[in-house]
Amino acid sequence: MNNILLVMGGGAVGALARYQLGRFAGHMLPGALWPWGTFAANVLGGFAMGLLAGWLARFGSASGEALRLLLAVGLLGGFTTFSSFSLETVLMIERGQFVMAMSYTVLSVIAAVGALVLGLGMMRSVA
Repeated sequence: MNNILLVMGGGAVGALARYQLGRFAGHMLPGALWPWGTFAANVLGGFAMGLLAGWLARFGSASGEALRLLLAVGLLGGFTTFSSFSLETVLMIERGQFVMAMSYTVLSVIAAVGALVLGLGMMRSVA
C-alpha cells in the first residue's frame, strides 16, 4: 500500500506541475503555434529522469526503490511519460540494442499518434 501512495502522491504533484507549466507557457507565448508547454515538459522530464536515474544508480540504497516510485514513476510519470520512454530508449542503446531502440522509438511515435487518430475518429463518429 505504501508503494501505491508514493506513486499517487508523486503523480499528483507531477500532473499539477505539468498543468502549471502549460498555463505558464500559454501566458508567456499567447497564440504560439508550437506546443511549448508540452515540448518543455518532455525536455525537462527527460533531463530530470536522466539526473534521477544516474543518481539512483550511483547512490541509491535501500531507499532507492521508494525514491524511484515517488519521483520516477509518480512525479515524472505525472509530469510526462516521455521521460520514461526516453530512459527506456537510452538503456537499450547502452545495451547495444540499436535496432531495438530505433524500432521502439519509431513504432512508439507512430503507434501513439495512430492510436490517437483512431480514438479521435471513433469519438467523432459517435452521434
